[in-house]
Amino acid sequence: MTQETIFITVGAAVLVLLAEGIHARRIRRVRHLAFGPGGRPAAWTALVPFARSIAAAALAWGFATLIFDVTPKQHRLQARAEGDWRHLVLVLDVSPSMRLEDAGPEKKQSRKARARDVLDSMFSRVAIGQYKITVVATYTGAIPVVTDTTDSEVVRNVLDDLPMHYAFKSGETRLFDGLEEAAKIAKAWPKDSTTLVIASDGDTVPPTGMPKMPPSVSGVLVVGLGDPVQGSFINGRNSRQDVSALRQMALRLGGTYHDGNDRQVASDVLAEVTTGAEKESVLQLTRREYALLATALGALILALLPLALQFLGSRWAAVRPMGRRARAA
Repeated sequence: MTQETIFITVGAAVLVLLAEGIHARRIRRVRHLAFGPGGRPAAWTALVPFARSIAAAALAWGFATLIFDVTPKQHRLQARAEGDWRHLVLVLDVSPSMRLEDAGPEKKQSRKARARDVLDSMFSRVAIGQYKITVVATYTGAIPVVTDTTDSEVVRNVLDDLPMHYAFKSGETRLFDGLEEAAKIAKAWPKDSTTLVIASDGDTVPPTGMPKMPPSVSGVLVVGLGDPVQGSFINGRNSRQDVSALRQMALRLGGTYHDGNDRQVASDVLAEVTTGAEKESVLQLTRREYALLATALGALILALLPLALQFLGSRWAAVRPMGRRARAA
Protein backbone atom coordinates (compact mmCIF):
# COMPACT_ATOMS: atom_id res chain seq x y z
CA MET A 1 0.00 0.00 0.00
CA THR A 2 1.48 3.35 -1.04
CA GLN A 3 1.64 6.45 1.15
CA GLU A 4 -0.82 8.23 -1.11
CA THR A 5 -3.39 5.49 -0.51
CA ILE A 6 -2.89 5.65 3.27
CA PHE A 7 -3.19 9.45 3.40
CA ILE A 8 -6.30 9.49 1.22
CA THR A 9 -8.00 6.73 3.25
CA VAL A 10 -7.24 8.24 6.67
CA GLY A 11 -8.03 11.74 5.43
CA ALA A 12 -11.44 10.68 4.15
CA ALA A 13 -12.32 8.99 7.44
CA VAL A 14 -11.22 11.99 9.55
CA LEU A 15 -13.00 14.55 7.35
CA VAL A 16 -16.26 12.62 7.48
CA LEU A 17 -16.04 12.30 11.28
CA LEU A 18 -15.43 16.05 11.62
CA ALA A 19 -18.36 16.79 9.32
CA GLU A 20 -20.58 14.43 11.32
CA GLY A 21 -19.56 16.21 14.55
CA ILE A 22 -20.50 19.61 13.12
CA HIS A 23 -23.75 18.19 11.79
CA ALA A 24 -24.59 16.70 15.21
CA ARG A 25 -24.11 20.10 16.92
CA ARG A 26 -26.48 21.76 14.46
CA ILE A 27 -29.08 19.03 14.84
CA ARG A 28 -28.94 19.36 18.63
CA ARG A 29 -30.25 22.93 18.39
CA VAL A 30 -33.38 21.91 16.49
CA ARG A 31 -33.81 18.42 17.96
CA HIS A 32 -37.37 19.03 19.18
CA LEU A 33 -38.42 20.29 15.77
CA ALA A 34 -36.77 17.34 14.02
CA PHE A 35 -37.58 14.51 16.45
CA GLY A 36 -40.66 15.70 18.32
CA PRO A 37 -41.21 16.48 22.01
CA GLY A 38 -38.70 13.87 23.14
CA GLY A 39 -35.95 15.39 21.06
CA ARG A 40 -34.26 12.03 20.50
CA PRO A 41 -33.84 10.08 17.26
CA ALA A 42 -33.91 6.30 17.00
CA ALA A 43 -31.17 4.58 19.01
CA TRP A 44 -29.47 3.03 15.98
CA THR A 45 -28.67 6.46 14.51
CA ALA A 46 -25.81 6.80 17.02
CA LEU A 47 -23.85 4.45 14.74
CA VAL A 48 -24.43 6.53 11.61
CA PRO A 49 -21.33 8.78 11.96
CA PHE A 50 -19.06 5.76 12.30
CA ALA A 51 -20.78 3.88 9.48
CA ARG A 52 -20.45 6.91 7.20
CA SER A 53 -16.80 7.34 8.13
CA ILE A 54 -15.97 3.67 7.48
CA ALA A 55 -17.90 3.70 4.20
CA ALA A 56 -16.10 6.84 3.04
CA ALA A 57 -12.75 5.31 4.01
CA ALA A 58 -13.57 2.12 2.09
CA LEU A 59 -14.63 4.12 -0.96
CA ALA A 60 -11.50 6.28 -0.80
CA TRP A 61 -9.22 3.25 -0.29
CA GLY A 62 -10.80 1.47 -3.23
CA PHE A 63 -10.36 4.41 -5.59
CA ALA A 64 -6.83 5.17 -4.37
CA THR A 65 -5.80 1.53 -4.70
CA LEU A 66 -7.12 1.32 -8.24
CA ILE A 67 -5.30 4.55 -9.18
CA PHE A 68 -1.96 4.20 -7.36
CA ASP A 69 -1.44 0.55 -6.38
CA VAL A 70 -2.88 -1.57 -9.19
CA THR A 71 -1.62 -1.76 -12.73
CA PRO A 72 -4.26 -2.25 -15.45
CA LYS A 73 -5.10 -5.93 -15.84
CA GLN A 74 -3.91 -7.50 -19.06
CA HIS A 75 -5.87 -10.55 -20.13
CA ARG A 76 -2.96 -12.75 -21.03
CA LEU A 77 -1.99 -16.27 -20.11
CA GLN A 78 0.08 -15.74 -16.96
CA ALA A 79 2.72 -18.08 -15.66
CA ARG A 80 1.57 -20.08 -12.65
CA ALA A 81 3.79 -21.07 -9.78
CA GLU A 82 4.61 -24.76 -9.67
CA GLY A 83 2.69 -25.23 -6.43
CA ASP A 84 -0.46 -23.70 -7.96
CA TRP A 85 -0.81 -26.37 -10.65
CA ARG A 86 -3.05 -29.38 -10.25
CA HIS A 87 -2.30 -32.65 -12.01
CA LEU A 88 -4.51 -34.99 -14.03
CA VAL A 89 -3.18 -38.49 -14.74
CA LEU A 90 -5.00 -40.59 -17.35
CA VAL A 91 -4.30 -44.31 -17.26
CA LEU A 92 -5.56 -45.46 -20.64
CA ASP A 93 -6.09 -49.11 -21.52
CA VAL A 94 -4.83 -49.50 -25.12
CA SER A 95 -5.17 -53.28 -25.43
CA PRO A 96 -6.72 -54.69 -28.66
CA SER A 97 -10.00 -55.33 -26.82
CA MET A 98 -10.45 -51.54 -26.53
CA ARG A 99 -10.90 -51.45 -30.33
CA LEU A 100 -14.00 -53.66 -30.22
CA GLU A 101 -17.13 -51.82 -31.38
CA ASP A 102 -19.71 -52.42 -28.66
CA ALA A 103 -19.65 -49.06 -26.86
CA GLY A 104 -21.75 -45.92 -26.96
CA PRO A 105 -25.53 -45.48 -26.68
CA GLU A 106 -26.06 -47.43 -29.93
CA LYS A 107 -23.27 -49.97 -29.31
CA LYS A 108 -21.57 -48.95 -32.56
CA GLN A 109 -18.50 -47.13 -31.20
CA SER A 110 -15.18 -48.68 -30.36
CA ARG A 111 -14.38 -48.70 -26.67
CA LYS A 112 -11.40 -46.42 -27.28
CA ALA A 113 -13.53 -43.91 -29.22
CA ARG A 114 -16.06 -43.92 -26.40
CA ALA A 115 -13.24 -43.23 -23.92
CA ARG A 116 -12.26 -40.21 -26.02
CA ASP A 117 -15.84 -38.87 -25.97
CA VAL A 118 -16.15 -39.32 -22.20
CA LEU A 119 -12.81 -37.63 -21.53
CA ASP A 120 -13.64 -34.79 -23.94
CA SER A 121 -16.84 -34.18 -22.00
CA MET A 122 -14.84 -34.09 -18.77
CA PHE A 123 -12.35 -31.59 -20.19
CA SER A 124 -15.19 -29.25 -21.17
CA ARG A 125 -16.64 -29.22 -17.62
CA VAL A 126 -13.56 -28.80 -15.44
CA ALA A 127 -11.08 -25.92 -15.16
CA ILE A 128 -8.66 -27.74 -17.45
CA GLY A 129 -6.42 -24.65 -17.59
CA GLN A 130 -5.39 -25.37 -13.99
CA TYR A 131 -4.13 -28.87 -14.79
CA LYS A 132 -0.95 -30.43 -16.06
CA ILE A 133 -1.99 -33.61 -17.83
CA THR A 134 -0.12 -36.91 -17.96
CA VAL A 135 -1.21 -39.87 -20.09
CA VAL A 136 -0.02 -43.40 -19.29
CA ALA A 137 -0.79 -46.07 -21.89
CA THR A 138 -1.05 -49.61 -20.56
CA TYR A 139 -1.31 -53.02 -22.22
CA THR A 140 1.29 -55.70 -21.40
CA GLY A 141 3.24 -52.97 -19.65
CA ALA A 142 3.01 -49.22 -19.13
CA ILE A 143 4.44 -46.32 -21.14
CA PRO A 144 4.08 -42.60 -20.26
CA VAL A 145 2.93 -41.07 -23.55
CA VAL A 146 2.59 -37.45 -22.38
CA THR A 147 3.94 -36.01 -19.14
CA ASP A 148 2.83 -32.74 -17.53
CA THR A 149 1.43 -31.08 -20.63
CA THR A 150 -0.80 -28.02 -20.36
CA ASP A 151 -2.11 -28.40 -23.91
CA SER A 152 -5.33 -30.40 -23.88
CA GLU A 153 -5.21 -30.67 -27.68
CA VAL A 154 -2.09 -32.83 -27.38
CA VAL A 155 -4.06 -35.19 -25.16
CA ARG A 156 -6.97 -35.24 -27.62
CA ASN A 157 -4.57 -36.22 -30.40
CA VAL A 158 -3.29 -39.08 -28.25
CA LEU A 159 -6.86 -40.26 -27.66
CA ASP A 160 -7.82 -39.91 -31.32
CA ASP A 161 -7.43 -43.51 -32.49
CA LEU A 162 -3.64 -43.61 -32.13
CA PRO A 163 -2.67 -47.33 -32.43
CA MET A 164 -0.59 -47.41 -29.25
CA HIS A 165 -0.99 -51.16 -28.73
CA TYR A 166 1.72 -51.69 -31.37
CA ALA A 167 4.25 -50.27 -28.90
CA PHE A 168 3.76 -53.33 -26.66
CA LYS A 169 4.36 -57.04 -27.01
CA SER A 170 1.21 -59.12 -27.43
CA GLY A 171 -0.17 -60.74 -24.30
CA GLU A 172 -2.54 -60.28 -21.41
CA THR A 173 -3.44 -56.76 -20.30
CA ARG A 174 -1.59 -55.65 -17.16
CA LEU A 175 -3.70 -52.71 -15.99
CA PHE A 176 -1.93 -52.56 -12.63
CA ASP A 177 1.33 -51.75 -14.44
CA GLY A 178 -0.31 -48.53 -15.56
CA LEU A 179 -1.40 -47.74 -12.01
CA GLU A 180 2.09 -48.44 -10.72
CA GLU A 181 3.60 -46.10 -13.33
CA ALA A 182 1.05 -43.41 -12.44
CA ALA A 183 1.94 -43.77 -8.76
CA LYS A 184 5.65 -43.34 -9.55
CA ILE A 185 4.99 -40.19 -11.56
CA ALA A 186 2.65 -38.64 -8.97
CA LYS A 187 4.87 -39.48 -6.00
CA ALA A 188 6.85 -36.22 -6.20
CA TRP A 189 3.82 -33.93 -6.48
CA PRO A 190 2.24 -31.99 -3.57
CA LYS A 191 -0.36 -33.64 -1.37
CA ASP A 192 -3.95 -33.69 -2.70
CA SER A 193 -2.94 -32.10 -6.01
CA THR A 194 -3.68 -34.99 -8.38
CA THR A 195 -6.76 -36.54 -9.94
CA LEU A 196 -6.37 -40.06 -11.36
CA VAL A 197 -8.69 -41.19 -14.17
CA ILE A 198 -8.62 -44.81 -15.38
CA ALA A 199 -10.33 -45.76 -18.66
CA SER A 200 -10.58 -49.51 -19.26
CA ASP A 201 -12.94 -52.37 -20.06
CA GLY A 202 -11.62 -54.27 -17.03
CA ASP A 203 -11.28 -57.36 -19.16
CA THR A 204 -8.29 -58.82 -17.29
CA VAL A 205 -8.09 -57.11 -13.89
CA PRO A 206 -6.27 -59.37 -11.39
CA PRO A 207 -7.72 -59.81 -7.89
CA THR A 208 -4.41 -58.98 -6.15
CA GLY A 209 -1.40 -56.73 -6.65
CA MET A 210 -3.13 -53.34 -6.47
CA PRO A 211 -0.46 -50.58 -6.23
CA LYS A 212 -0.85 -48.01 -3.46
CA MET A 213 -1.40 -44.43 -4.56
CA PRO A 214 0.81 -41.66 -3.09
CA PRO A 215 -0.61 -38.83 -0.90
CA SER A 216 -0.64 -36.52 -3.92
CA VAL A 217 -3.66 -38.39 -5.36
CA SER A 218 -6.86 -36.89 -3.93
CA GLY A 219 -9.46 -38.24 -6.36
CA VAL A 220 -9.84 -41.40 -8.44
CA LEU A 221 -12.37 -42.03 -11.20
CA VAL A 222 -12.62 -45.43 -12.90
CA VAL A 223 -14.49 -45.26 -16.22
CA GLY A 224 -15.78 -48.59 -17.53
CA LEU A 225 -16.09 -49.07 -21.29
CA GLY A 226 -17.70 -51.76 -23.41
CA ASP A 227 -20.97 -53.66 -23.24
CA PRO A 228 -21.24 -55.14 -19.73
CA VAL A 229 -23.87 -57.71 -20.79
CA GLN A 230 -23.07 -59.04 -24.24
CA GLY A 231 -19.40 -59.60 -25.01
CA SER A 232 -17.48 -59.69 -28.29
CA PHE A 233 -15.00 -62.36 -29.32
CA ILE A 234 -11.31 -61.48 -29.67
CA ASN A 235 -8.32 -63.85 -29.69
CA GLY A 236 -10.62 -66.81 -29.13
CA ARG A 237 -12.32 -65.48 -25.97
CA ASN A 238 -15.36 -63.44 -25.05
CA SER A 239 -14.51 -59.86 -24.02
CA ARG A 240 -16.92 -57.55 -22.20
CA GLN A 241 -16.78 -54.83 -19.57
CA ASP A 242 -16.14 -56.43 -16.18
CA VAL A 243 -18.23 -54.14 -14.00
CA SER A 244 -17.58 -55.99 -10.73
CA ALA A 245 -13.79 -55.91 -11.22
CA LEU A 246 -13.74 -52.21 -12.09
CA ARG A 247 -16.07 -51.32 -9.23
CA GLN A 248 -13.89 -53.26 -6.80
CA MET A 249 -10.78 -51.53 -8.14
CA ALA A 250 -12.38 -48.11 -7.63
CA LEU A 251 -13.37 -49.10 -4.10
CA ARG A 252 -9.84 -50.26 -3.26
CA LEU A 253 -8.40 -47.01 -4.60
CA GLY A 254 -10.88 -44.96 -2.59
CA GLY A 255 -12.46 -43.58 -5.74
CA THR A 256 -15.63 -43.73 -7.84
CA TYR A 257 -16.69 -46.12 -10.60
CA HIS A 258 -18.68 -44.87 -13.59
CA ASP A 259 -20.13 -46.91 -16.44
CA GLY A 260 -19.16 -44.70 -19.37
CA ASN A 261 -20.47 -47.04 -22.02
CA ASP A 262 -23.65 -45.07 -22.68
CA ARG A 263 -23.59 -42.18 -20.15
CA GLN A 264 -21.26 -39.23 -19.60
CA VAL A 265 -19.75 -38.68 -16.17
CA ALA A 266 -22.28 -36.91 -13.94
CA SER A 267 -21.37 -33.38 -12.86
CA ASP A 268 -21.59 -34.19 -9.14
CA VAL A 269 -19.21 -37.14 -9.58
CA LEU A 270 -16.85 -34.93 -11.57
CA ALA A 271 -16.96 -32.24 -8.89
CA GLU A 272 -16.19 -34.83 -6.22
CA VAL A 273 -13.07 -36.26 -7.88
CA THR A 274 -11.72 -32.87 -9.01
CA THR A 275 -12.39 -31.01 -5.76
CA GLY A 276 -9.91 -28.22 -5.10
CA ALA A 277 -9.50 -26.84 -8.60
CA GLU A 278 -12.64 -24.67 -8.65
CA LYS A 279 -12.19 -23.44 -5.11
CA GLU A 280 -8.64 -22.43 -5.84
CA SER A 281 -9.58 -20.09 -8.66
CA VAL A 282 -12.43 -18.52 -6.67
CA LEU A 283 -10.42 -17.82 -3.52
CA GLN A 284 -7.42 -16.24 -5.26
CA LEU A 285 -8.63 -12.61 -5.18
CA THR A 286 -6.08 -9.92 -5.96
CA ARG A 287 -5.85 -6.42 -4.49
CA ARG A 288 -7.73 -5.15 -7.54
CA GLU A 289 -10.77 -7.32 -6.71
CA TYR A 290 -10.66 -6.25 -3.04
CA ALA A 291 -10.50 -2.59 -4.12
CA LEU A 292 -13.52 -3.03 -6.38
CA LEU A 293 -15.46 -4.72 -3.58
CA ALA A 294 -14.55 -1.96 -1.10
CA THR A 295 -15.59 0.73 -3.59
CA ALA A 296 -18.93 -0.91 -4.28
CA LEU A 297 -19.67 -1.58 -0.60
CA GLY A 298 -18.69 1.93 0.50
CA ALA A 299 -20.82 3.55 -2.20
CA LEU A 300 -23.78 1.31 -1.34
CA ILE A 301 -23.65 2.23 2.36
CA LEU A 302 -23.40 5.96 1.61
CA ALA A 303 -26.36 5.70 -0.76
CA LEU A 304 -28.61 3.74 1.61
CA LEU A 305 -27.96 5.72 4.82
CA PRO A 306 -30.05 8.80 3.83
CA LEU A 307 -33.00 6.57 2.95
CA ALA A 308 -32.69 4.69 6.24
CA LEU A 309 -32.56 7.97 8.20
CA GLN A 310 -35.56 9.34 6.31
CA PHE A 311 -37.86 6.41 7.02
CA LEU A 312 -36.41 4.85 10.20
CA GLY A 313 -34.56 7.70 11.90
CA SER A 314 -37.43 8.75 14.17
CA ARG A 315 -40.86 7.45 15.20
CA TRP A 316 -42.30 10.95 15.43
CA ALA A 317 -44.14 12.20 12.34
CA ALA A 318 -44.02 15.97 11.83
CA VAL A 319 -47.17 15.91 9.67
CA ARG A 320 -50.14 13.86 10.80
CA PRO A 321 -52.73 12.55 8.32
CA MET A 322 -55.93 14.60 8.24
CA GLY A 323 -59.11 13.03 9.60
CA ARG A 324 -62.46 12.84 7.84
CA ARG A 325 -63.89 15.89 9.63
CA ALA A 326 -60.91 18.03 8.75
CA ARG A 327 -61.11 17.00 5.11
CA ALA A 328 -64.88 17.68 5.09
CA ALA A 329 -64.35 21.18 6.47
